[in-house]
Amino acid sequence: MNWGNVLRHDRGTVQEHFAEFIADGKTADQIEFVGMVIEHLCRNGVVDPGLLYESPFSDDFPDGPDGLFDQGSVERFVTRVRMINLSAMPEPSGETDAV
Repeated sequence: MNWGNVLRHDRGTVQEHFAEFIADGKTADQIEFVGMVIEHLCRNGVVDPGLLYESPFSDDFPDGPDGLFDQGSVERFVTRVRMINLSAMPEPSGETDAV
């Protein structure tokens, strides 16, 4: 997939997308992890779900989201990441480059 032309996200929109993961009752570690993901999405437009288990995300949370959330929450979280990634892809213009 070509990540070179991804669209950036508005922070408020991304935060709303992950609201259930930063709501009252969540731990400081859960909120910090989600905040890191939101920051990455706003800065880069996308985050490969596999990166959630690598540095910088694993620096403070070695098990990634698996160590912070139950399995159902992890699945919902990764699904939201994928949805945000798809929304960052520019719409095809239908034009082709001349060769």
